[in-house]
Amino acid sequence: MEKLILDAKTVEAVNAGFANTFGSNPERYFSAPGRTEIGGNHTDHQRGRVLAAAVNLEAVAAVRANGTDQIRILSEGYPMCQVSLADLEPNTAEYNTTPALIRGVAARFAQMGCKVEGFDAYVTSTVLPGSGLSSSAAYEVLIGTIINHMFFDGKVSQPEIAMIGQYAENVFFGKPCGLMDQMASAVGNMVTIDFFDKENPVIESVDFDFAACGHALCIIDSRASHADLTDEYAAITIELKNICSFFGKDVLTQIDEAEFIANMAALREKFGDRAVLRAYHFYKENARVPQQVAALREGNFDKFLGLVKQSGYSSWMYLQNVIPAGYTTHQDVALSLALCENYLNGRGAYRVHGGGFAGTVQAFVPVDILETFRAGIDAVLGEGACHVLSIRPHGGVEAYA
Repeated sequence: MEKLILDAKTVEAVNAGFANTFGSNPERYFSAPGRTEIGGNHTDHQRGRVLAAAVNLEAVAAVRANGTDQIRILSEGYPMCQVSLADLEPNTAEYNTTPALIRGVAARFAQMGCKVEGFDAYVTSTVLPGSGLSSSAAYEVLIGTIINHMFFDGKVSQPEIAMIGQYAENVFFGKPCGLMDQMASAVGNMVTIDFFDKENPVIESVDFDFAACGHALCIIDSRASHADLTDEYAAITIELKNICSFFGKDVLTQIDEAEFIANMAALREKFGDRAVLRAYHFYKENARVPQQVAALREGNFDKFLGLVKQSGYSSWMYLQNVIPAGYTTHQDVALSLALCENYLNGRGAYRVHGGGFAGTVQAFVPVDILETFRAGIDAVLGEGACHVLSIRPHGGVEAYA
């Protein structure tokens, strides 16, 4: 793959930011992309299958070793983060903070035998927080890529960097996330991943050009806040864990679907209907991913679009990650889906994207109605709510000016 060359405006911006912050010039540059989930909604934390892609929005860092035991990172628009390499233990008081992610990534590299040293970094990002394109995973992959190349001779593979990011988020940040976001950002391009063997996920590239089929890949920002929704996200994994406990297993991929169906009456009595419906979604969604991959590889785009629609229906009806429990006045994601249905008018496809409840909707929009679609979305949700994306071939990489 060709080197990633940063555009002149990006280089100028990070150079100026670095000089203003640290009083010197950077030595090296690194980049990590955001990601979009194309198939497999809430399947990764059950060690299932996903179809995901890196996108052309990125976090970029200008970096210089500083000869100390301190990592200092200033992200544009945010306070300085400073982490001491003398303390690489998890700290619950640091949960849900950016320093926790930095400390967690550095700690994992140290455990792997890397002599992590201090560095200064200035970061700019077009992966907006809360955009549903996983700014946190891009950040974790960015930090992992910096440490890997500056202090470990690039010994760690991109999939391993993804797992380091997940470790930091699980253990240091305090969020029990799956691995899809980090993996798509780290590896790049469009990939299908089977997480059944958690130590050795199976990753396959899927080459497909949506534009060649006359469709644009759009992400619609519902403009809903993720605040106060932690319990909604956690409830999904908790309820699925309860289902698994009935069978003495850890994740649904260890339980045959037929066995789950045969015990449905007992499961609903013990754990309630929503937990059962969410497990039902998992089995159907997990089976849908290889069907989507096959449709793309066969060039059967209409079949692929049909599967995207099925994914969206399943997420809303069974997984129930569109409207937070009890919300009536604010149903932002549901309204975004309704707008997509209206302006697509039976064409293309649309679905809830990522975690759900707040955040974003994904749509495949025929290019001949793209401007009408975008204008209609923005008129209701606000200017710039509809983002038109492309798939990026590079994952987390060292970049060049």
